[in-house]
Amino acid sequence: MSRDEKDLAWMRLALAEAAKGRGAVEPNPMVGAVVARDGVLLGAGFHAQFGGPHAEVEALAAAGERARGATLYVTLEPCGHHGKTPPCVDAILRAGIARVVVAHQDPFPEVAGRGLARLREAGLEVEVGPLAEPAVQLNAPFLKRIFTGSPYVIAKWAMTLDGKTAVENGDSRWISSPASRALVHEVRGRMDAIVVGIGTAIADDPQLTARPKGPRVPVRVVLDGRARLPESSRLAVTARETPTLVAVAEAAPEDRRGRLRSLGCEVVEFPGSSRPSIVPLLEELGRRGMTNVLVEGGGLVMGAFFDADQIDEVDVFLAPWIEGGDHPRTPVRGRGRSLMSESLRLERLEHSVVDGDARIQGTIPRPWRSKLETLIARGEAGPS
Repeated sequence: MSRDEKDLAWMRLALAEAAKGRGAVEPNPMVGAVVARDGVLLGAGFHAQFGGPHAEVEALAAAGERARGATLYVTLEPCGHHGKTPPCVDAILRAGIARVVVAHQDPFPEVAGRGLARLREAGLEVEVGPLAEPAVQLNAPFLKRIFTGSPYVIAKWAMTLDGKTAVENGDSRWISSPASRALVHEVRGRMDAIVVGIGTAIADDPQLTARPKGPRVPVRVVLDGRARLPESSRLAVTARETPTLVAVAEAAPEDRRGRLRSLGCEVVEFPGSSRPSIVPLLEELGRRGMTNVLVEGGGLVMGAFFDADQIDEVDVFLAPWIEGGDHPRTPVRGRGRSLMSESLRLERLEHSVVDGDARIQGTIPRPWRSKLETLIARGEAGPS
Protein backbone atom coordinates (compact mmCIF):
# COMPACT_ATOMS: atom_id res chain seq x y z
CA MET A 1 0.00 0.00 0.00
CA SER A 2 1.41 3.40 -1.05
CA ARG A 3 1.76 6.31 1.38
CA ASP A 4 -1.17 8.07 -0.31
CA GLU A 5 -3.37 4.99 0.15
CA LYS A 6 -2.36 4.75 3.81
CA ASP A 7 -3.14 8.44 4.28
CA LEU A 8 -6.64 7.92 2.88
CA ALA A 9 -7.25 4.90 5.08
CA TRP A 10 -6.19 6.72 8.26
CA MET A 11 -8.17 9.82 7.29
CA ARG A 12 -11.30 7.69 6.83
CA LEU A 13 -10.83 6.47 10.39
CA ALA A 14 -10.38 10.07 11.56
CA LEU A 15 -13.63 11.04 9.83
CA ALA A 16 -15.44 8.15 11.55
CA GLU A 17 -14.09 9.44 14.85
CA ALA A 18 -15.23 13.00 14.06
CA ALA A 19 -18.81 11.90 13.39
CA LYS A 20 -19.09 10.61 16.97
CA GLY A 21 -19.39 14.23 18.15
CA ARG A 22 -22.47 15.02 16.08
CA GLY A 23 -24.97 17.03 18.08
CA ALA A 24 -22.71 17.46 21.10
CA VAL A 25 -20.02 19.86 19.85
CA GLU A 26 -21.97 22.56 18.02
CA PRO A 27 -21.40 25.45 17.44
CA ASN A 28 -17.91 23.94 17.13
CA PRO A 29 -17.10 21.66 14.19
CA MET A 30 -16.88 17.88 14.45
CA VAL A 31 -13.22 16.86 14.40
CA GLY A 32 -11.49 13.49 14.54
CA ALA A 33 -7.80 12.65 14.83
CA VAL A 34 -5.62 9.56 14.49
CA VAL A 35 -1.96 8.98 15.37
CA ALA A 36 -0.22 6.26 13.34
CA ARG A 37 3.25 5.05 12.38
CA ASP A 38 4.43 2.22 10.12
CA GLY A 39 0.86 1.08 9.53
CA VAL A 40 0.08 0.78 13.25
CA LEU A 41 -2.67 2.75 15.00
CA LEU A 42 -1.21 4.43 18.07
CA GLY A 43 -4.15 6.56 19.21
CA ALA A 44 -7.48 8.00 18.10
CA GLY A 45 -9.81 10.64 19.45
CA PHE A 46 -12.61 13.07 18.65
CA HIS A 47 -14.01 16.34 19.93
CA ALA A 48 -16.71 14.95 22.19
CA GLN A 49 -18.25 18.01 23.84
CA PHE A 50 -18.38 21.76 23.28
CA GLY A 51 -15.76 23.31 25.54
CA GLY A 52 -14.02 19.95 26.04
CA PRO A 53 -10.64 18.69 24.78
CA HIS A 54 -10.10 18.79 21.03
CA ALA A 55 -9.62 15.68 18.92
CA GLU A 56 -5.86 16.13 18.53
CA VAL A 57 -5.34 16.29 22.29
CA GLU A 58 -7.41 13.14 22.82
CA ALA A 59 -5.55 11.20 20.11
CA LEU A 60 -2.14 12.32 21.37
CA ALA A 61 -3.04 11.37 24.93
CA ALA A 62 -4.06 7.90 23.73
CA ALA A 63 -0.77 7.50 21.86
CA GLY A 64 1.40 8.78 24.71
CA GLU A 65 5.16 8.62 24.15
CA ARG A 66 4.63 6.53 21.03
CA ALA A 67 3.47 9.71 19.25
CA ARG A 68 7.07 10.94 18.93
CA GLY A 69 8.06 10.74 15.26
CA ALA A 70 4.59 9.54 14.19
CA THR A 71 2.01 11.01 11.81
CA LEU A 72 -1.09 12.82 13.03
CA TYR A 73 -4.17 12.68 10.80
CA VAL A 74 -6.83 15.28 11.60
CA THR A 75 -10.03 16.18 9.75
CA LEU A 76 -9.67 19.95 10.29
CA GLU A 77 -6.74 22.31 10.69
CA PRO A 78 -5.43 22.31 14.29
CA CYS A 79 -6.04 25.54 16.16
CA GLY A 80 -3.12 27.75 17.12
CA HIS A 81 -4.93 30.15 19.43
CA HIS A 82 -6.27 30.12 22.99
CA GLY A 83 -10.03 29.59 23.01
CA LYS A 84 -11.96 27.49 25.50
CA THR A 85 -8.95 25.14 25.41
CA PRO A 86 -5.19 25.69 24.84
CA PRO A 87 -3.84 25.64 21.25
CA CYS A 88 -3.73 22.17 19.70
CA VAL A 89 -0.59 23.17 17.80
CA ASP A 90 1.27 23.41 21.11
CA ALA A 91 0.18 19.90 22.06
CA ILE A 92 1.29 18.56 18.68
CA LEU A 93 4.73 20.14 19.00
CA ARG A 94 5.18 18.87 22.58
CA ALA A 95 4.27 15.34 21.49
CA GLY A 96 7.06 15.28 18.90
CA ILE A 97 4.82 14.54 15.91
CA ALA A 98 6.87 14.49 12.70
CA ARG A 99 4.13 14.80 10.08
CA VAL A 100 0.59 16.21 10.07
CA VAL A 101 -2.02 15.34 7.44
CA VAL A 102 -5.08 17.61 7.44
CA ALA A 103 -8.26 17.16 5.39
CA HIS A 104 -8.83 20.89 5.01
CA GLN A 105 -8.09 24.32 6.37
CA ASP A 106 -10.35 25.84 9.04
CA PRO A 107 -12.20 28.98 7.83
CA PHE A 108 -12.74 30.24 11.39
CA PRO A 109 -11.02 33.65 11.34
CA GLU A 110 -8.84 32.98 14.38
CA VAL A 111 -7.46 29.82 12.77
CA ALA A 112 -7.66 30.20 8.94
CA GLY A 113 -4.22 28.85 8.04
CA ARG A 114 -2.36 30.05 11.12
CA GLY A 115 -2.22 26.60 12.69
CA LEU A 116 -0.77 25.08 9.53
CA ALA A 117 1.76 27.91 9.26
CA ARG A 118 2.98 27.36 12.82
CA LEU A 119 3.46 23.64 12.22
CA ARG A 120 5.45 24.29 9.06
CA GLU A 121 7.55 26.95 10.76
CA ALA A 122 8.41 24.39 13.44
CA GLY A 123 9.76 22.06 10.76
CA LEU A 124 6.92 19.52 10.61
CA GLU A 125 5.89 18.01 7.29
CA VAL A 126 2.35 19.20 6.62
CA GLU A 127 -0.03 17.95 3.93
CA VAL A 128 -3.51 19.33 3.28
CA GLY A 129 -6.25 17.82 1.14
CA PRO A 130 -6.84 14.06 1.61
CA LEU A 131 -10.60 13.43 1.77
CA ALA A 132 -11.30 17.17 1.86
CA GLU A 133 -14.73 16.81 0.25
CA PRO A 134 -16.25 14.32 2.74
CA ALA A 135 -14.66 16.26 5.60
CA VAL A 136 -16.27 19.46 4.35
CA GLN A 137 -19.65 17.77 3.91
CA LEU A 138 -19.47 16.39 7.44
CA ASN A 139 -19.13 19.93 8.77
CA ALA A 140 -21.34 21.70 6.22
CA PRO A 141 -23.53 23.21 9.00
CA PHE A 142 -20.50 24.70 10.79
CA LEU A 143 -18.97 25.94 7.54
CA LYS A 144 -22.22 27.52 6.36
CA ARG A 145 -22.56 29.47 9.60
CA ILE A 146 -18.95 30.66 9.29
CA PHE A 147 -19.49 31.80 5.69
CA THR A 148 -22.99 33.28 6.04
CA GLY A 149 -23.76 33.78 9.73
CA SER A 150 -26.94 31.69 9.38
CA PRO A 151 -27.61 28.11 10.49
CA TYR A 152 -27.86 25.08 8.24
CA VAL A 153 -31.50 24.36 7.40
CA ILE A 154 -32.92 20.88 6.86
CA ALA A 155 -36.45 20.46 5.52
CA LYS A 156 -38.14 17.27 6.72
CA TRP A 157 -41.46 15.84 5.65
CA ALA A 158 -43.30 12.57 5.17
CA MET A 159 -45.65 12.02 2.25
CA THR A 160 -47.66 9.41 0.42
CA LEU A 161 -46.75 8.02 -3.00
CA ASP A 162 -49.10 10.56 -4.56
CA GLY A 163 -47.38 13.45 -2.77
CA LYS A 164 -49.81 14.15 0.09
CA THR A 165 -48.79 15.11 3.62
CA ALA A 166 -52.31 14.63 4.99
CA VAL A 167 -55.85 13.88 3.92
CA GLU A 168 -58.12 16.81 3.06
CA ASN A 169 -59.29 17.38 6.66
CA GLY A 170 -55.68 17.58 7.85
CA ASP A 171 -55.30 14.13 9.42
CA SER A 172 -51.76 12.83 8.95
CA ARG A 173 -51.34 10.20 11.68
CA TRP A 174 -49.46 8.33 10.63
CA ILE A 175 -48.03 8.49 7.12
CA SER A 176 -44.58 7.21 8.05
CA SER A 177 -43.72 4.04 9.94
CA PRO A 178 -42.76 3.88 13.64
CA ALA A 179 -39.14 3.22 12.64
CA SER A 180 -39.12 6.32 10.42
CA ARG A 181 -40.58 8.44 13.19
CA ALA A 182 -37.91 7.15 15.57
CA LEU A 183 -35.24 8.32 13.12
CA VAL A 184 -36.87 11.75 13.01
CA HIS A 185 -36.64 11.95 16.79
CA GLU A 186 -32.92 11.14 16.54
CA VAL A 187 -32.51 14.02 14.08
CA ARG A 188 -34.49 16.36 16.35
CA GLY A 189 -32.18 15.47 19.23
CA ARG A 190 -29.17 17.03 17.53
CA MET A 191 -30.92 20.19 16.29
CA ASP A 192 -30.66 23.68 17.76
CA ALA A 193 -34.19 24.61 16.64
CA ILE A 194 -37.30 23.06 15.09
CA VAL A 195 -39.53 25.35 13.01
CA VAL A 196 -43.23 24.97 12.25
CA GLY A 197 -45.95 27.34 11.13
CA ILE A 198 -48.98 28.36 13.14
CA GLY A 199 -51.18 26.14 10.97
CA THR A 200 -49.28 23.03 12.02
CA ALA A 201 -49.14 24.22 15.63
CA ILE A 202 -52.93 24.58 15.75
CA ALA A 203 -53.90 21.53 13.67
CA ASP A 204 -51.48 18.99 15.20
CA ASP A 205 -50.77 20.51 18.64
CA PRO A 206 -47.27 19.02 18.50
CA GLN A 207 -44.68 18.81 21.26
CA LEU A 208 -41.70 19.21 18.89
CA THR A 209 -39.35 17.45 21.29
CA ALA A 210 -36.92 14.59 20.82
CA ARG A 211 -38.14 11.38 22.44
CA PRO A 212 -35.97 9.97 23.90
CA LYS A 213 -33.84 13.06 24.49
CA GLY A 214 -30.80 13.58 22.35
CA PRO A 215 -27.59 15.52 23.00
CA ARG A 216 -29.37 18.85 22.44
CA VAL A 217 -32.69 20.40 23.46
CA PRO A 218 -33.96 22.25 20.38
CA VAL A 219 -35.79 25.54 20.67
CA ARG A 220 -39.34 25.21 19.29
CA VAL A 221 -39.91 28.04 16.82
CA VAL A 222 -43.43 28.88 15.65
CA LEU A 223 -43.94 31.19 12.67
CA ASP A 224 -47.01 32.96 13.98
CA GLY A 225 -47.57 36.28 12.26
CA ARG A 226 -50.48 37.40 14.45
CA ALA A 227 -49.54 35.60 17.68
CA ARG A 228 -52.41 33.11 17.37
CA LEU A 229 -50.70 30.23 19.20
CA PRO A 230 -53.38 28.92 21.61
CA GLU A 231 -52.54 29.41 25.26
CA SER A 232 -53.74 25.84 25.85
CA SER A 233 -51.41 24.37 23.21
CA ARG A 234 -48.69 21.98 24.31
CA LEU A 235 -46.07 24.35 22.94
CA ALA A 236 -47.32 27.22 25.11
CA VAL A 237 -48.10 25.16 28.21
CA THR A 238 -44.60 23.61 28.26
CA ALA A 239 -42.71 26.79 27.31
CA ARG A 240 -41.09 27.08 30.75
CA GLU A 241 -39.79 23.51 30.42
CA THR A 242 -38.68 23.56 26.79
CA PRO A 243 -37.69 26.84 25.08
CA THR A 244 -40.39 28.15 22.75
CA LEU A 245 -39.84 31.12 20.44
CA VAL A 246 -42.90 32.63 18.79
CA ALA A 247 -41.83 34.60 15.71
CA VAL A 248 -44.46 37.27 15.04
CA ALA A 249 -44.93 39.94 12.39
CA GLU A 250 -45.50 43.64 12.92
CA ALA A 251 -49.28 43.25 12.97
CA ALA A 252 -49.34 40.85 15.94
CA PRO A 253 -51.58 42.36 18.68
CA GLU A 254 -49.71 43.31 21.82
CA ASP A 255 -52.25 41.66 24.14
CA ARG A 256 -51.70 38.28 22.47
CA ARG A 257 -47.93 38.74 22.63
CA GLY A 258 -48.24 39.51 26.33
CA ARG A 259 -50.32 36.43 27.07
CA LEU A 260 -47.77 34.19 25.35
CA ARG A 261 -44.92 35.85 27.23
CA SER A 262 -46.74 35.26 30.51
CA LEU A 263 -46.67 31.53 29.77
CA GLY A 264 -42.89 31.59 29.24
CA CYS A 265 -42.78 31.92 25.45
CA GLU A 266 -40.19 34.23 23.96
CA VAL A 267 -41.99 36.48 21.48
CA VAL A 268 -39.78 38.11 18.85
CA GLU A 269 -40.97 40.44 16.10
CA PHE A 270 -39.57 40.12 12.59
CA PRO A 271 -40.28 42.11 9.42
CA GLY A 272 -43.36 41.04 7.51
CA SER A 273 -47.02 41.97 7.40
CA SER A 274 -48.66 38.56 7.80
CA ARG A 275 -45.77 36.08 8.17
CA PRO A 276 -42.33 36.74 9.67
CA SER A 277 -39.62 37.02 7.01
CA ILE A 278 -37.43 33.94 6.77
CA VAL A 279 -34.00 35.51 6.26
CA PRO A 280 -34.13 37.84 9.31
CA LEU A 281 -35.34 34.90 11.40
CA LEU A 282 -32.39 32.74 10.37
CA GLU A 283 -29.97 35.61 10.90
CA GLU A 284 -31.25 35.94 14.45
CA LEU A 285 -30.90 32.21 15.08
CA GLY A 286 -27.35 32.42 13.73
CA ARG A 287 -26.56 35.29 16.10
CA ARG A 288 -27.69 33.04 18.93
CA GLY A 289 -25.04 30.51 17.95
CA MET A 290 -27.42 28.01 16.35
CA THR A 291 -25.87 25.68 13.78
CA ASN A 292 -28.62 23.21 12.77
CA VAL A 293 -32.30 24.03 12.19
CA LEU A 294 -35.01 21.55 11.22
CA VAL A 295 -38.12 22.80 9.40
CA GLU A 296 -41.16 20.57 9.93
CA GLY A 297 -43.82 23.03 8.86
CA GLY A 298 -46.63 22.50 6.40
CA GLY A 299 -46.59 23.31 2.70
CA LEU A 300 -46.89 27.07 3.11
CA VAL A 301 -43.97 27.29 5.56
CA MET A 302 -41.85 24.96 3.43
CA GLY A 303 -42.71 27.09 0.40
CA ALA A 304 -41.68 30.25 2.24
CA PHE A 305 -38.28 28.75 3.08
CA PHE A 306 -37.77 27.50 -0.48
CA ASP A 307 -38.92 30.82 -1.97
CA ALA A 308 -36.35 32.56 0.26
CA ASP A 309 -33.67 30.11 -0.98
CA GLN A 310 -32.92 29.07 2.59
CA ILE A 311 -33.16 25.26 2.49
CA ASP A 312 -29.80 23.47 2.47
CA GLU A 313 -30.86 19.86 2.74
CA VAL A 314 -34.02 17.76 2.54
CA ASP A 315 -34.91 14.60 4.44
CA VAL A 316 -38.03 12.97 3.00
CA PHE A 317 -39.87 9.83 4.00
CA LEU A 318 -41.94 8.44 1.14
CA ALA A 319 -44.52 6.02 2.51
CA PRO A 320 -46.28 3.28 0.48
CA TRP A 321 -49.72 4.89 0.73
CA ILE A 322 -51.93 6.43 -1.94
CA GLU A 323 -54.35 9.05 -0.61
CA GLY A 324 -55.96 10.09 -3.88
CA GLY A 325 -57.61 13.35 -2.81
CA ASP A 326 -57.89 16.52 -4.89
CA HIS A 327 -56.56 19.08 -2.37
CA PRO A 328 -53.43 21.15 -1.70
CA ARG A 329 -51.99 19.10 1.20
CA THR A 330 -48.60 18.87 -0.47
CA PRO A 331 -45.21 19.25 1.25
CA VAL A 332 -43.95 22.37 -0.53
CA ARG A 333 -46.14 25.14 -1.89
CA GLY A 334 -44.96 28.73 -2.36
CA ARG A 335 -44.37 30.38 -5.73
CA GLY A 336 -43.24 27.28 -7.58
CA ARG A 337 -41.57 27.23 -11.00
CA SER A 338 -42.93 28.01 -14.45
CA LEU A 339 -40.85 25.27 -16.09
CA MET A 340 -39.94 21.82 -14.77
CA SER A 341 -36.37 22.45 -15.95
CA GLU A 342 -36.19 25.32 -13.44
CA SER A 343 -37.05 23.08 -10.49
CA LEU A 344 -34.47 22.37 -7.81
CA ARG A 345 -32.58 19.13 -8.27
CA LEU A 346 -31.05 17.46 -5.24
CA GLU A 347 -27.35 16.72 -5.05
CA ARG A 348 -25.41 14.18 -2.95
CA LEU A 349 -28.39 11.86 -2.88
CA GLU A 350 -28.71 9.11 -0.31
CA HIS A 351 -31.42 6.44 -0.40
CA SER A 352 -32.48 3.94 2.22
CA VAL A 353 -35.52 1.87 3.16
CA VAL A 354 -36.91 2.17 6.67
CA ASP A 355 -39.62 -0.33 7.57
CA GLY A 356 -41.22 -0.01 4.14
CA ASP A 357 -40.70 3.76 3.79
CA ALA A 358 -38.23 5.12 1.26
CA ARG A 359 -35.97 7.72 2.85
CA ILE A 360 -34.44 10.22 0.43
CA GLN A 361 -31.83 12.71 1.59
CA GLY A 362 -29.98 15.27 -0.48
CA THR A 363 -28.59 18.77 -0.54
CA ILE A 364 -29.80 21.86 -2.39
CA PRO A 365 -27.42 23.93 -4.56
CA ARG A 366 -26.68 27.12 -2.63
CA PRO A 367 -24.21 30.00 -3.21
CA TRP A 368 -22.16 29.20 -0.10
CA ARG A 369 -21.65 25.65 -1.38
CA SER A 370 -20.02 27.03 -4.53
CA LYS A 371 -17.46 28.78 -2.33
CA LEU A 372 -16.73 25.52 -0.57
CA GLU A 373 -16.33 23.62 -3.84
CA THR A 374 -13.76 26.16 -5.00
CA LEU A 375 -11.85 25.78 -1.76
CA ILE A 376 -12.05 21.97 -1.89
CA ALA A 377 -10.35 22.10 -5.28
CA ARG A 378 -7.46 23.89 -3.55
CA GLY A 379 -7.35 21.34 -0.75
CA GLU A 380 -8.74 23.85 1.72
CA ALA A 381 -12.04 25.04 3.13
CA GLY A 382 -11.24 28.56 4.17
CA PRO A 383 -9.57 31.77 3.01
CA SER A 384 -5.90 31.67 2.05
